[in-house]
Amino acid sequence: MSTTPDDATQVAAPTNPSSQTWSVLRSLLPYLWEFRWRIALALALMLAAKLAGVVAPAVLKRIVDGLDVPPSLLALPVGLLLAYGAAKVGTTLFTELRQLVFARVMARVSRQITLKVFRHLHALSMRFHLARRTGGVARDVERGGTSIADLLDWSIYTILPTLVEIALVTVILALAYDWVFAAITLGTLLAYIAFTFTVTEWRTRYYRAAVEADTHANERAVDSLLNYETVKYFGNEEHEARRYDENLVRLEDTTVRSLKTLAALNTGQSLIIALGVTAMMWRAADGVVAGRMTLGDLVLVNAYLLQLAAPLNFLGMVYREVKQALTNMERLFGLLDESLDIRDRADAVPLATRNPWVRFEHVGFGYDARRQILHDVDFEIRPGHTVAVVGHSGSGKSTLSRLLFRFYDVDSGRITIDGIDVRDATQQSVRAAIGIVPQDTVLFNDTIFYNIRYGRPDATREDVIAAARAAHIHAFIESLPDGYESDVGERGLKLSGGEKQRVAIARALLKNPAILVFDEATSALDSKSEQAIQAEIDRIAQDRTALVIAHRLSTVMNADSILVLDGGRIVERGTHAQLLRANGPYAQMWRLQQQEDEERVATD
Repeated sequence: MSTTPDDATQVAAPTNPSSQTWSVLRSLLPYLWEFRWRIALALALMLAAKLAGVVAPAVLKRIVDGLDVPPSLLALPVGLLLAYGAAKVGTTLFTELRQLVFARVMARVSRQITLKVFRHLHALSMRFHLARRTGGVARDVERGGTSIADLLDWSIYTILPTLVEIALVTVILALAYDWVFAAITLGTLLAYIAFTFTVTEWRTRYYRAAVEADTHANERAVDSLLNYETVKYFGNEEHEARRYDENLVRLEDTTVRSLKTLAALNTGQSLIIALGVTAMMWRAADGVVAGRMTLGDLVLVNAYLLQLAAPLNFLGMVYREVKQALTNMERLFGLLDESLDIRDRADAVPLATRNPWVRFEHVGFGYDARRQILHDVDFEIRPGHTVAVVGHSGSGKSTLSRLLFRFYDVDSGRITIDGIDVRDATQQSVRAAIGIVPQDTVLFNDTIFYNIRYGRPDATREDVIAAARAAHIHAFIESLPDGYESDVGERGLKLSGGEKQRVAIARALLKNPAILVFDEATSALDSKSEQAIQAEIDRIAQDRTALVIAHRLSTVMNADSILVLDGGRIVERGTHAQLLRANGPYAQMWRLQQQEDEERVATD
């Protein structure tokens, strides 16, 4: 069902903005506590800058009053002029020192939180990553990280200093003159704050809607560009443009609403300040005419008004930016609130194994509670042995490797390595013991050298080349103009399917794991390359515990044991010869594939 811009706005509207704001601030405080002394120093410098700022107009008043004498008595007030200059310099100096002290706080807190979110995203289970949209998550992280620095910047540099300055000026006016000046100042301030808070809270819903629309538009764009080839295959450029434009229309409408409400906010703020400034100047001018105040007093009041008017105008924009930053940070911290489906137990132990014994003990599992994938799967892989799992697509073969890696936890039964339930071991140690060559190899947008070395980041160049030779890809790499420094492109699209798979094999070999998993590892290779790679797989699997998941039966003939999976159940098991003699499902699959190979040869 399509969503209209109004619908999007309604959905984006928060149920309780105040509680969400305080929740974000509470989440931020622990990161600031580390820098409490630096923040205290920055606040002290801020106070010094504001004190210097209010002293300057007072000195200027003395200078003007000193000049308001007959020319014959006029003398240059050198001391006052130097004091005035020192106050102005002090204001700038303390402000810059405050920025220098606080810069590290903004940068470090933003970095720490963004890094924590990045790590948390990698710690989330496969369920989250299968449901997420990369473009939207990346956009939320980007905006949230920037907004942390913005929030701290606006709060410490603008909002707090402005409030301090208003308080100082109000006290000075009340003590030096009369309560009317203080009343006008406070009345203007209260009217300004009340109006700003009310209107900003009202219009925040429109900003939230614009953020939602921007995120969805970015999701659509990234998703489309990642699937560039598919778009081209089907000639659906206009279809993608229309889908993207649907999101842009929502973004346009919500942005226009946000800008209209912003215009109303700015107009009201300017009107309140203009009325306050006019009232203050009227009172000061009346005091000069009546003889209660000097020209210096008028200059003093005017100087304070000029000092307050600009920050007050700015304060409205700052409060708006702070609210927007809080909205962006809310989405960032929302990512941290995503629960970890797979967690290390408190007493989890590191798994240390060299020649492991792997057992699947009566394993039952389903990605969705309404649909069971595996039913009572029970088998073992003895140390140094190779077990192959074959079956039709959708029979649950690849699910075995995901459970072994503990991307998911089993619903029933257990998986053990050397007798240790993988749920009782740390995830990092379990995954460090396993190397995989997946069916769908996705490479990083970097060089071939980087992608192979990813299997063991501290490997030497000689180790990388040795792994490439073992995977029969070294000669191909050397034939490229840039050799190992050749870029593979987004998701490795500059390489063919077979070349990507051989890079994946080299990467797994470089990791040198105790357990090897080959998930359709030769599916993208031609017959000649398949035979070469298969021979290499057979050789390197001899000294390791290996699980081979395959569709083509010719690649598993030499396995110590072959399991036939059908509908998530093991329906046959044995060696290649035993299964052929049994004349069951395996033998039928073998005959069918032999027939297909003969027809393919005849056609060629």
